[in-house]
Amino acid sequence: MDGRQSSELAVRYAVGLMSGTSVDGIDAAVVKITGEPGTRPEVSLLAFENTPYPAQVRDEIFALFDVKTATLNRVGRLNMWLGELFAEAALSAITKAGLSPTDIAHIGSHGQTLYHSPVDEMIGGYALRYTVQVGEGSVIAARTGITCVSDFRPADMAVGGQGAPLVPFTEYLLYGEKERTLLLQNIGGIGNMTVLPAGGTAEEVFALDTGPGNMLIDGLVVHWSGGESKMDVGGALASRGQPDEQLLDLLMQEPYYNQSPPKSTGRELFGSAYIERLLGYQQELGLSNKDLIATVTKLTARSIAEAYRCYVMERYPTDLLIVGGGGSYNPVLIGYLQQELEPLGVQVLTQEQLGHNSDAKEAMAFALLADYTMARQPNNLCAVTGAKRPAVMGKVSYPL
Repeated sequence: MDGRQSSELAVRYAVGLMSGTSVDGIDAAVVKITGEPGTRPEVSLLAFENTPYPAQVRDEIFALFDVKTATLNRVGRLNMWLGELFAEAALSAITKAGLSPTDIAHIGSHGQTLYHSPVDEMIGGYALRYTVQVGEGSVIAARTGITCVSDFRPADMAVGGQGAPLVPFTEYLLYGEKERTLLLQNIGGIGNMTVLPAGGTAEEVFALDTGPGNMLIDGLVVHWSGGESKMDVGGALASRGQPDEQLLDLLMQEPYYNQSPPKSTGRELFGSAYIERLLGYQQELGLSNKDLIATVTKLTARSIAEAYRCYVMERYPTDLLIVGGGGSYNPVLIGYLQQELEPLGVQVLTQEQLGHNSDAKEAMAFALLADYTMARQPNNLCAVTGAKRPAVMGKVSYPL
């Protein structure tokens, strides 16, 4: 049965697929959606899997982050290659949920971002913003036999938005409360904050990328280990170091932090060139590896707190920030966040402490975003992305 053909049904199953800036692998979430789009549907998680990338694939993704090596043939090949891997991840998660592909109404796939340029660039008299996500939706649809919605960002950019962040739309639907303002902080490769004002409308929700999440931490660990380690597991390195306040103050002078929302960032700013700068500062200041890791870990926490102080606190003071994403598993980072925010009266809790799943949250979001696409309902938040009008995001690939 095609769940989308029976649009009158209030219950349907969907799959969300996500690969973030940390390039940890493919997150696949199978969800049950109850309620029609536009009516705040309920979403429950049935199964979740993370499929790590093979080393060859991960190396290719990182190579194509560099515009000097991102040739057309390599980008095109990776687009199809990831489509195959995303399809396999979806089918595996569906099996884990005890369902079959014929039970699934649709798949929503974010894909893997290779490049994101959200600021106007004047070319031939046109103000252009552009973005590149790979993981071909038509391959996913062909291999699974399920309609796939992919490539969400360009539709928002076409109406003047930054094409990011996209998850706040679903956070508004699933987390908003009448009596309490909530802050939802995702810490993936990049950190992003969503502000859900108490009893607020969709137009009142706003969000921003706060700066680096795990990206700098991961980048340094990969550099020092020669690629053998991918992250500071459990904050083990940072726990044995001391943040250098002089360097931290210098890093907080990054102009991005003073840029007013809407704003988004990524590997273009906090990628390999930034890592090289950090290594230069390390040599200049005579810092140990552990002290530098502790410093950039605290930088993530301080940039989040600074975003709250500058752009949220006066408008929507709150007493709770809920942390999700890979950074929520780093107790040193969570401890630094508590040090920064609790003096401001903001308690810091993780998604798990509230009974949710940090790993699955963004994949679940793309299942719900795709649900709105299939219903031809707008699924961007103009106040978040800066778009001039609502848009139906996502390109639809049919299996037949």
